[in-house]
Amino acid sequence: AQSFASMKVSYQALNKATPDIFFDTTGCAFTFLVARLLAGCKVAAYVHYPTISTDMLALVWERRPTYNNDSKISSSMIRSYLKMVYYVFFAIAYGVVGSLATLVMVNSTWTNNHIRYLWRFAKKTDIVYPPCDTQSLEDLPLNGREEVIISIGQFRPEKDHALQLRAFSVLLRNSTSKRFVDVRMKLIGSCRGESDRMRVHQLQKLAKELGLTDRVEFVLNQPYPVLKKWFGKASIGIHTMWNEHFGIGVVEMLASGLITIAHDSGGPKSDIITPGENGYLASSAEDYARNMATALEGGVDSHKNMDIRQKARESAKRFSDQVFSDEFEKVFLSSGLLR
Repeated sequence: AQSFASMKVSYQALNKATPDIFFDTTGCAFTFLVARLLAGCKVAAYVHYPTISTDMLALVWERRPTYNNDSKISSSMIRSYLKMVYYVFFAIAYGVVGSLATLVMVNSTWTNNHIRYLWRFAKKTDIVYPPCDTQSLEDLPLNGREEVIISIGQFRPEKDHALQLRAFSVLLRNSTSKRFVDVRMKLIGSCRGESDRMRVHQLQKLAKELGLTDRVEFVLNQPYPVLKKWFGKASIGIHTMWNEHFGIGVVEMLASGLITIAHDSGGPKSDIITPGENGYLASSAEDYARNMATALEGGVDSHKNMDIRQKARESAKRFSDQVFSDEFEKVFLSSGLLR
């Protein structure tokens, strides 16, 4: 329904004003059909996230319940089969319309791999990392940090904040000394509506069940200066989303000098984090707990941590606003769309 609606809106817009180049950054690939075949435009796209991916197909095939594969479907073989058939046909259609683009830019290696598989008739895809405001975070001090672990991001189901709480619980439970007695966690993010607020309430209940009430604080809907303050005070940044398409929040953590522990998948794995060099990767609560312990045991300002922070900040420069501008211009001008 969304795909057909996007085609209708694009048809109405292109009837009012028809450009030479139709440049989509919304991910609505079905609009390419209208722009190229009906309006005669050249089509370019900057893809942040594929509408459907082979990972999504695998989830349905393996009947694994998750935020986009409801347990009511995953528990039923018939429903899973019907959803799989729908996904396969949608993926084929998505691949056909996506291949109508003359120029395709993607935001990460992970996205590139999926788009190249799905839009296999597209001439070429170029990786252009999205712009991140790294420069404004480079003035934050690298030393004198507090024993605070932070996460940033909206309280959406795919961010998996529950994994962060479970990992923190494992860290404290496995400690045989009082080394981590002062460690705190702050979950910083916004709520889009009532469903997100209910999710926060459930997370607060989980924190209580895990005995973390006095250790965990939820910092909700605060302005950017509050976030930046914690970027400069905390020691560790934690990211738990599976298959994050890129990870601007992860880059911000690196630029601010946090010891960053990101999920071992998606953009953080393919493009951002080199384990042990500028941060760590993890997938289970135990993995996250082990990496948090490594970052805390020698002291937050240990020689190893300072080395990681410096390398993290330097590596984040690859994703600056200026680098994006330069790469975008180079790829666009070399594409031949202006001829």
